Amino acid sequence: MRLPAGMNSFEFVIVSSLRSAQLLRGCLARVEGEHKCIVTAQLEVSAGAVAWSRAKLPLADRPSVDSIAAAQGELVGALLPVIP
Repeated sequence: MRLPAGMNSFEFVIVSSLRSAQLLRGCLARVEGEHKCIVTAQLEVSAGAVAWSRAKLPLADRPSVDSIAAAQGELVGALLPVIP
């Protein structure tokens, strides 16, 4: 599996896991095949079928460790898969 251009391994894992959660909630797959949700998500990200963005927040606007711990279950970080 190849990483999309401009995406590092950490971003690939985060975007794939977020997309996998969407697939588990019932979103339609964008690639063909009978795979588990995480593999389907990885294939979608590798194929460029999932749009994503890298938000650049100033250091002062970044969440603190305490707010991150309080936000369990929510996305902690700046990567979000964007589904049009």
